[in-house]
Amino acid sequence: MHQRILGSQGLTSSALGYGAMGISTAYGTGSGSDGAAAIRAAVDAGITHFDTAELYGFGDNERVVGAALAPVRDQVVIATKFGFTRDFGFDSRPEHIREVVRNSLRFLGTDRIDLLYQHRVDPTVPIEDVAGTVGELVQAGDVAYFGLSEAGEGTLRRAHAVHPVSVMQMEFSLFERDVERLRGAMADLGVGLVAYSPLGRGFLTGTAKPAAQYEPEDMRTSDPRWQPGNFEKNVAAVAQLADLARSLGVTISQLALAWVLAQGEQVVPIPGSRNPERVVENARAADLRLEPDVLQRIAEILPTGGYGARYVDEHMPTWQ
Repeated sequence: MHQRILGSQGLTSSALGYGAMGISTAYGTGSGSDGAAAIRAAVDAGITHFDTAELYGFGDNERVVGAALAPVRDQVVIATKFGFTRDFGFDSRPEHIREVVRNSLRFLGTDRIDLLYQHRVDPTVPIEDVAGTVGELVQAGDVAYFGLSEAGEGTLRRAHAVHPVSVMQMEFSLFERDVERLRGAMADLGVGLVAYSPLGRGFLTGTAKPAAQYEPEDMRTSDPRWQPGNFEKNVAAVAQLADLARSLGVTISQLALAWVLAQGEQVVPIPGSRNPERVVENARAADLRLEPDVLQRIAEILPTGGYGARYVDEHMPTWQ
């Protein structure tokens, strides 16, 4: 798989990455063995960028990722995140960042974190303190690159002034385009984009079901895009995308991922799946090039994204 450079600090990544969140949380019941098999399939498919976080099981997810990648540790990028508490509050105090990094290194079974993100902005801790702490961890050799997740332009610029930000991780897909308003600032600062949920949390696989048909702990039960009114409109749009994908001889997932990849050379989507066959299918999207007429047709089907917000209001990240 071809490589991309994320940001101006030299972070090299496969064009497509792997998001491990679904191994442990958010998308129904999974298992570590399923996740390990999917990760091994990703490695075999040429994927070198693997994304986890403290929040994904508070050690459970990182252990699976670290163990599965141990045989190829020096050939891959491992990204993890700090900043949440167990009750979904925020904690980016410097001492807590250091504690999380110590734990993550232990859970991952590694001596360094290649990419460390602040998972969400903590309104009680100046971002300058966060960036300075991560900078110290970089100087110590515990961390290689610094990233932010779901942050706004002001936070990005203030953080970057203290320690270079290599990557912003944001939800970005045919369904979700909010990050486009930050792309100018990211280009000015030389910051790459890692796109999480590039398949619209599974909607862009063509397998979406009404919200009530998912397990209670599945995040899609409360996702506005799965609710009556929005759901039917999104299903109709996906059906049109599926027709287009068939005409190209690809799957709808591959079409959706190729669209994300077409948005710039500094963009890396990180789809996740517990199914090794689906992982391989997704990886093949890295070789798909969309012609202008195809991009135009996609724009006609979904000119501004999917129908419905990505979160109910009380859970919407506040970009600062």
